Order: sequence, then structure tokens, then C-alpha cells
Amino acid sequence: MLDQPQIDAIADELVAADRDRTTVPLLTARHPGMTVEDAYAVQRVWSERRIAAGARLVGRKIGLTSKVMQVATGITEPDYGVILDDMVIESGASVEFDRFSNVRIEVELAFVLANPLEGPNTTIFDVLDATAYVVPALEILNSHIELQGRTIVDTISDNAAMGAMVLGGRPVKVDAVDLRWIGALLSRNQTIEESGVAAAVLGHPAMGVAWLANKLAAHGQALGAGEIILAGSFTRPMWVERGDTVHADYGQLGTVTCRFE
Repeated sequence: MLDQPQIDAIADELVAADRDRTTVPLLTARHPGMTVEDAYAVQRVWSERRIAAGARLVGRKIGLTSKVMQVATGITEPDYGVILDDMVIESGASVEFDRFSNVRIEVELAFVLANPLEGPNTTIFDVLDATAYVVPALEILNSHIELQGRTIVDTISDNAAMGAMVLGGRPVKVDAVDLRWIGALLSRNQTIEESGVAAAVLGHPAMGVAWLANKLAAHGQALGAGEIILAGSFTRPMWVERGDTVHADYGQLGTVTCRFE
């Protein structure tokens, strides 16, 4: 376990990496005894630093909820991070490529909550009851820690690699479609690179939100009304470069697109 000065120092290092758009060496290589609880403590201090500087909490992201993502990262359990107001981008936008490090894209569904959710016994039915609507989203991954050899401790500390999200398409009520079978085709420069269906996220994307509510309860936190919850990717992360146009086709739920400049 790390002490508070060590946690504060790591959080400040990651704040600086975000500001300067750089990467840092593996935390777990420098702190071999670092635990998952230490990592969430670092993330909490990091988010407090950002909020104190003027950012506003608008939601949470869930990561590594699908088998394809776990295989792609070598990490075998879900994690979560915070979404701040400056991370929300509208579909069709031009995105500054240099704003991020190790830039990749994931296909997700975003749950927008009408009512709060508080664990520890939140179920999928509680999530569906509390959701105002679901909308297509792309997550832009932003890793400030070197990728080779990273563990879930490194990833959690780095706000679960959350960079930004692009919202678009058609919002739907949870009873209007079978959320398990919402599919997406992810294209880069008009070439389909990835595809998947939302059931890849723990069998139902709402299960990820239930997991998050229960996990937050262990840390004395809850999900608030109005929060946006990224439920987890159902495709592998797709690398992008400057000049790439990204397009995700969600069928009846419409499309989400952005271009990296």
C-alpha cells in the first residue's frame, strides 16, 4: 500500500502528463507493491485536481467489460474512470489529435441516468428503471502511461485511459430496442475495421452500469441523476492517426463520426 504523499505525487505526475501531452513510465515497475485500491486513490486525487482547476464531473466510464477488450489489453477485470465536461464531444466534430497520447477508438453505448443509482445491491433492473435513454458513443482512449507491460493498476491510476467521448446517433428508451443486439460497424477512412454487438459487454450493457454502481459503493460513492455512463466497448480498440476520419454505424440508432486533425 502507498502512503498519501506517494499517491499525491503520482496524481500530480499524471496531471502534468495530461497537461503536457506526454507519457510516463509504468507505475507498477516503480511501485511494485501498488494495489488496485492505491490506483483508485490516485485516480480520485487526479480527478479532484482537475475539478479544482475548473472541470466538472458529468459521468463515468467503465472499461474492460467485454472479453474482446480483456484479450486486447491482457487485463482480466473491469475498471472505471471519471468523465469530465471537457471530455464530451459532439458527433461530426474535428478532434485535436495532439490532445491525446496513444490514441485509440472504442465503440460503446452511453446510459444517461434520470435517477441516481447507489450500490451495493444494484441490479440490471435497477439500471433500466433509472435510465432516461441510451445513445451511441465513441470513446477516445488516452494513455499517459506506457502501454507495454501495464497492469490494471496502471490503467486505473490513469483514469482508466479515458480521453474523451463522442456522442451522436439516435437516443432510445431502454424498452424501445433489445439493447443486447445493438450492433455497430466501426470504420476508419471508409474501411470497416471492427464490428460487434452490445451483448459482448457482460451479456447486456446495463450489467456494466450495475457493476459500476456496486463498485462505487465500496468506495463510498454513487451515480447521480443526469450522469452519462459509458458502459464498455464491444469492439477491440482501433488505433487512429492524424487525418483519420472515424465513422461508427449503429444501424437503427444512427451514426457517430469524428475526424482527427
